[in-house]
Amino acid sequence: MAIFIDTWGWLTLRDRREARHREVDHFYREVRRRRDGVYTSDYVLDETITLLFRRLPFVRAKESLQYIQQAIAEGYLHLEWMTPQRFEKAIELRYRFQDKPRISFTDLTSMVVMSEREIEEILTEDDHFGLVYSLIGHCLGYSHSEEVSRCIHKRFP
Repeated sequence: MAIFIDTWGWLTLRDRREARHREVDHFYREVRRRRDGVYTSDYVLDETITLLFRRLPFVRAKESLQYIQQAIAEGYLHLEWMTPQRFEKAIELRYRFQDKPRISFTDLTSMVVMSEREIEEILTEDDHFGLVYSLIGHCLGYSHSEEVSRCIHKRFP
């Protein structure tokens, strides 16, 4: 089973001060042990790198970035690049979900990648992934918002 890691997932995995660090670290190690496909995007890494260097001491932030780079180099982490076509699809989503202005453009690009790759799980705490992603037609067919939230966050209830 493939999983997409959002900015929150990377920050929580790499920042020991985060409340759910141990839980996320254990989950990530289990995913790697099972050799599940792990995906992220260049837009997510843009946010992640910015926040790692803002929140952590330089040495720890650098180690965190090298950790992610190593996972990419080893082929364990699949880095998805925002193409012009994906960018346009994300703009279409922005227009479509005009009633959800709090969803970041980066999150919309993540939804595009997840939809294309048929990824149904995401490591995030953003509730809007469940609500919007179910409208795009992927999230195990759940329609009730509480069920959708459990789908997306089933490992982090």
